[in-house]
Amino acid sequence: MAKVQHGLGKGLGALLGGDNSDLTPLRKPVGYINKEIVSSTLPQDTSDVLRIPVDLIEPNPFQPRMSFDPEALQELSESIRTFGLIQPITVRKKGDKYQIISGERRYRASIMAGMDMVPAYIRDANDQGMLEMAIVENIQRENLDPIEVAMSYQRLIEECRLTQEQMADRVGKKRASVANQLRLLRLPAKVQHDLKVGLVSVGHAKVLLGVDDPSVQEMLCDLIVKNGLSVRQLEEKIRTLSKEEKVQDEPRELPDLYYRLLEQVGRYFGDNISLKRSENGKGSLTIKFDSDGQMEKFLQALSDNRG
Repeated sequence: MAKVQHGLGKGLGALLGGDNSDLTPLRKPVGYINKEIVSSTLPQDTSDVLRIPVDLIEPNPFQPRMSFDPEALQELSESIRTFGLIQPITVRKKGDKYQIISGERRYRASIMAGMDMVPAYIRDANDQGMLEMAIVENIQRENLDPIEVAMSYQRLIEECRLTQEQMADRVGKKRASVANQLRLLRLPAKVQHDLKVGLVSVGHAKVLLGVDDPSVQEMLCDLIVKNGLSVRQLEEKIRTLSKEEKVQDEPRELPDLYYRLLEQVGRYFGDNISLKRSENGKGSLTIKFDSDGQMEKFLQALSDNRG
């Protein structure tokens, strides 16, 4: 959701320590190796991550996105090769195959990375209620890592079409708590990986979310793993580096109306929204859009609501 600017730039490699090759053995790719392998004959499971052979997966013919930036795809492929596919794709059974519902870019990058199995959620598109129930039940498990919880929340929004308020009610959490959990998915893949496997804590992640530059987030993450920094030590390190700005213990919580605004606008623009708000209520809302059609759809919705 809202990003908080802290003035940390990209020229901090020398200060944070650029050579972190000794951390490589700690970061083994997340491959979901303990998950069941799906074949064309096994029953579906809508609550857990399963591994599907790439030759059983086919693209969605209704995928609105027809082109993928080759450079960005290559970068994602390299990330997957290093850390594994952190966020599984979502598919549905289609005859003897599995058709992609969401995550075609991740699927293509996984193939480029040489993966023969892709972790996926299998959605039974014909039973919305059972899917929602299965996901909510899965969230209640005590052994889920923070990224798994955040991905389950995201599934409730995308696949079950729940608002954040409805989702918070389903899982018995406050809306702000749900929103902050979802923000973990905005962290770079390296940080998500380390959070998932326990190299960094949720407390560390919350502090890193207060830093706007992903490259700085990654360097600070390396520093946490390398030097065993506590959350307080990380905050102090960022205070020292920024000099002029202080890092808050928690991301600044917005009044409820701003969460509603971000949720409504996010239906049309996804994560391409940046909200800045000062303590006196002044601020700015920045929206990045991909096409004229996306903006036309948003304006049409505004017009329909006025009517």
